[in-house]
Amino acid sequence: MDNKILVQELVKQNFLAPEAGEKLLAEALLIRRNAEDLIHEKRLVGEEEVSKIKSRLLNVPYKKINAEEIKDEVLKIIPEETVRNYKVIPIGLENDLLTVGMINPDDAKAQEALKFIAKQRRVNLGAYLISPSIWEAVLRRYSPYSSEIEATVKSLNLAPDKMATGQKIIRLEEEKAAAEEAPIIKIVASTLKEAVWQKASDIHIEPQRNRLRIRFRVDGELKEVSSLPLVLHQPIISRVKVLSNLKIDETRIPQDGRFRTVVFGRDIDFRVSTFPTPVGEKTAIRVLDPSVGLKGLEELGLVGKNLELIKAGVKKPFGMILITGPTGSGKTTTLYATMQILNSDGVNIVSLEDPVEYFIDGLNQSQVRPEINYDFASGLRQILRQDPDVIMVGEIRDNETAGLAVHAALTGHIVLSTLHTNNAAGVIPRLIDMKVEPFLLPSALNLMASQRLVSKLCQKCKKAEEPSIEIKNIIKKEIEKLPKELISQSDFKIYHSSGCEACKGKGISGRIALFEIFEMTPQLGEIISSGLSESKILEETKRQGMITLRQDGILKALQGLAGIEEVLRETE
Repeated sequence: MDNKILVQELVKQNFLAPEAGEKLLAEALLIRRNAEDLIHEKRLVGEEEVSKIKSRLLNVPYKKINAEEIKDEVLKIIPEETVRNYKVIPIGLENDLLTVGMINPDDAKAQEALKFIAKQRRVNLGAYLISPSIWEAVLRRYSPYSSEIEATVKSLNLAPDKMATGQKIIRLEEEKAAAEEAPIIKIVASTLKEAVWQKASDIHIEPQRNRLRIRFRVDGELKEVSSLPLVLHQPIISRVKVLSNLKIDETRIPQDGRFRTVVFGRDIDFRVSTFPTPVGEKTAIRVLDPSVGLKGLEELGLVGKNLELIKAGVKKPFGMILITGPTGSGKTTTLYATMQILNSDGVNIVSLEDPVEYFIDGLNQSQVRPEINYDFASGLRQILRQDPDVIMVGEIRDNETAGLAVHAALTGHIVLSTLHTNNAAGVIPRLIDMKVEPFLLPSALNLMASQRLVSKLCQKCKKAEEPSIEIKNIIKKEIEKLPKELISQSDFKIYHSSGCEACKGKGISGRIALFEIFEMTPQLGEIISSGLSESKILEETKRQGMITLRQDGILKALQGLAGIEEVLRETE
């Protein structure tokens, strides 16, 4: 479909701002990419909305399809190669009508390929427009990961005595060694694709005493996806090292690397870390998929007053926004979402990260390298010479970085960063512990936030139930402290998900963040100036009507977004 027509219609329907549409078309032309692909990649417009507009423009009906409901015999009608090359899928065969799905119904080559298949089978052809995610789901049915890996391992013809040993085998026949590279390449490629498909955040390749274990972290939980003969450990690790430009012969010390590849039509970054163990190198691969990792503030779980505070905070001409929480609580993701709000042609955003997780157009991102004395402190000094409007510092770890960040905020810059404290109120004492002069904080700080991650309940299979007396009392105790307008019901219901087809029986669908946010006020400034007292800071947060982590979690639990047990556990 013509890029310009689609973008113009999206602008007309108010899905895109006119400036954003022009910028998108210019970028697509410059990098020779399809505008629709960029829309999906950058999550500018929802997939279903784009598909419905395409349906109307092309006069082809749009259809939502459950990939699991397509019969195996129907899948065999169209070969995997045709499905992959032309982005089409078989949907059903009834009487003499073969129904297919197409991402691009106006693709002449795809039409010819389907007409040829229909002619061979002597059936008529009917077509629907489908979304890219439906196509990907059906494509996965052609080559399930477990069977693909099993077939690849079988093709290696490993001898029984080699199945349970991690010893590196020296081969004299170069031809044979070269021939064995292809299956290893396939195993690694299939594993990376499966991780992207399952929306895994991490891949763990772990040598055990008698096998090689591969695990994915999905929605915060690790699960085993494959068990391979240990003899494959060294070739698989070597392949990963080749991809990430690491030293293959260095196995004694940890190594870090990175590579980018195209998976399901999207640019995916993989961050690699190797770690020596007595039985061989363990490898952890962080999957950095922009379509999963980059989210808007609302998608993260920011709503109501908390969302308004963040949006108001970034509109101020200068000052610090600090986000706290333990490792893995989503702090960096929140910073990325905040930067996307600020990202425009008229704003110079410079970030200092360790490491750079997602590359975002319009941002000037830099990765610290402590081994060459390029750390947060030295990098921050250089950033101030880059004429920045917005500065993002991945983490304030030491006194020098804290002092420089405060100085940057006081000299007319918006500073975004993270800090390790238990709650939002702990930001101020922590900065003072890091030798920041207390009298500077009222002028430098704008917002202090804390967050935690909890599992998001599957919205299709969640069911309401009465809480126990103990949990009901906890809910009532916390709710009584909140403004009445935040609570609409008095008969509290909590929710549980038993699992369904949509969530693959897990009962959860992704994760959602809990937040507590409060702002710098004249009253808080007086508390800091008159002598720091944590109890007085807490009193000020109550005066502001700050929603605590626990209260935010309970509100989300009552809405059916999170499980109450996990909320209470994570906010103890």
